[in-house]
Amino acid sequence: MFSHIMIGTNDLDRAKSFYDVLLGTLGVSPAMVDGHRIFYRTPTGVFSVSKPINGEPASAPNGGTIGFAASSSEQADAWHAAGVANGGTSCEDPPGVREGGMGKMYLAYLRDPDGNKLCALHRMG
Repeated sequence: MFSHIMIGTNDLDRAKSFYDVLLGTLGVSPAMVDGHRIFYRTPTGVFSVSKPINGEPASAPNGGTIGFAASSSEQADAWHAAGVANGGTSCEDPPGVREGGMGKMYLAYLRDPDGNKLCALHRMG
């Protein structure tokens, strides 16, 4: 459905340091830098972070969340811990199992240094 997701940052170097570690816990290689943007390429899509091209400050969307697939609850916990240790902020409930209309899932939420809300999600059997 998606080819890529791009979010904004006000500090590209800080964003690269944060996401290189965070996404590294999911097996994603460090970002490729392309001027004012960084790209994380995987077989299932591209995640990128960019300084706004209009010169205005980047801002986090209210009500938006970007979800990353985790292969296990342990990987989601490692993702969350790496994010918090590298400038992210834990948000929502602590990482754990949630049950609802979409089934049983293990979720871990945090905000990146620019305030973007992120989630690691592991779908449980």
